Amino acid sequence: ILASGSIYRQQLLRKLGVPFESISPDIDESVLTNETPRNLVQRLAMEKARTIAATHHDALIIGSDQVAVLNDEIITKPLNHETARRQLRKSSGNRVMFFTGLCLYDSREHRHQIAVEPFTVEFLSLSDEQIEHYLRREKPYDCAGSFKAEGLGITLFSRLTGDDPNSLIGLPLIQLTAMLRQWGHEPLFL
Repeated sequence: ILASGSIYRQQLLRKLGVPFESISPDIDESVLTNETPRNLVQRLAMEKARTIAATHHDALIIGSDQVAVLNDEIITKPLNHETARRQLRKSSGNRVMFFTGLCLYDSREHRHQIAVEPFTVEFLSLSDEQIEHYLRREKPYDCAGSFKAEGLGITLFSRLTGDDPNSLIGLPLIQLTAMLRQWGHEPLFL
């Protein structure tokens, strides 16, 4: 079970050809006092998986959460054009760090594996005209950082650094397949 309503995470998991159902957990995703971005995504990935495990007692559950960080400030999903414009102006010429938390939870055995995948995006220096044009074309208002790396957003960057480009989209597939294998589930045979 993918503990997420994200169409982006669903698309990524489909790449593995593993049968799954997607269930969106209803949890409070507020940041706790003094919580680091890394700790936040780790906690939320676990909470999402455990929430689904409470009603699904015989499943492997995948929980994931992601935040973007610029100058020690968490960047959220913009939800609208003006917020997206402000976010991209701040990101222009800067480095944004993404943290993607991943939890694989076995509800039958009450065990879990958890990891946090960092990924760095270095933005080009963008003009207001480039930002406007990009936002009008792609409308990335439901994406942390105001871009879709799997789409036209790739044109906004000078460099990407990380172990798994899928983590930037929201689900680190390399880490997930390693976790599945650790518990004896070969993704190529599922």
